[in-house]
Amino acid sequence: MIDIKKYAAIDIGSNAVRLLISNIIQEKGKPVRFKKSSLVRVPIRLGADVFLKGKISTSNIQRMKDTMLAFNLLMKSHHVSKYKACATSAMREANNGRKVADMIAQECNINIDIIGGEEEAAIIAATDLQAYIDNTKTYLYVDVGGGSTEFTIFHLGEQMASKSFKIGTVRLLNDIVKNETWRELEAWIKSSTKEYHSVDIIGSGGNINKIFKISGKAMGKPLTYFYLTSYYNKLNSYSYEERITELDLNQDRADVIIPATRIYLSAMKWSNAKYIYVPKIGLADGIIKSLYYETVSSKILE
Repeated sequence: MIDIKKYAAIDIGSNAVRLLISNIIQEKGKPVRFKKSSLVRVPIRLGADVFLKGKISTSNIQRMKDTMLAFNLLMKSHHVSKYKACATSAMREANNGRKVADMIAQECNINIDIIGGEEEAAIIAATDLQAYIDNTKTYLYVDVGGGSTEFTIFHLGEQMASKSFKIGTVRLLNDIVKNETWRELEAWIKSSTKEYHSVDIIGSGGNINKIFKISGKAMGKPLTYFYLTSYYNKLNSYSYEERITELDLNQDRADVIIPATRIYLSAMKWSNAKYIYVPKIGLADGIIKSLYYETVSSKILE
């Protein structure tokens, strides 16, 4: 006997908004399977409003409402039974973030939870991350977003430390990350990894996934510090327009990919890591797993 349910995760980030719909496949005598059914990404870039002006603009509020109405219809079409919508850095810092969330609940019938950096890191840790971790090694997990980056230390399979920093791709694009914040991050990484003989990086986020895909590496194989440095230099040698036309990057990826790569390279440098592993996991994946294991609150699709 097989039982299949559909759950959905909505990830409202500073750069893009995503809807992930997954099949939850339960078969007697076998472990539960999570199979992605649909993924929709809309590059609204809320952080460009919030980090410069402190609030979400009227035009982006309308885009959010249009997107959430579309997501609601898509979830209904897929017969989603349960969902969770999480908003991170941009909506968390927006003066009108709560007001926009209430408006979307009323007009689009989607309830949004505005979560903190630590909760975001905990949800991501609920993914298949453990499947990529060798319990004899030490890792620095780096999840780069538009508004913030979450860092977690894993040693011998155990989580040792975790911290969120307001260093993200959209903030860096708008030149609003203070040197002091970079110094704090450098000090935290160095102090958190100094006792370990060797550290590898695990990277997540759309930009590192794109770089990994371009590299042609087989899943499970790491990128080297040398490769990432070379690709970073290559990106910087092209103009924004050339990154779209010559490197075949989407227009909403062609600018943020440079600051994202800078964050990963900085983490590798300060932890003395030579390799970065790139599993395809993120906040949306963590929400789906957390819904199944009931470690987070959920909403029934009406």
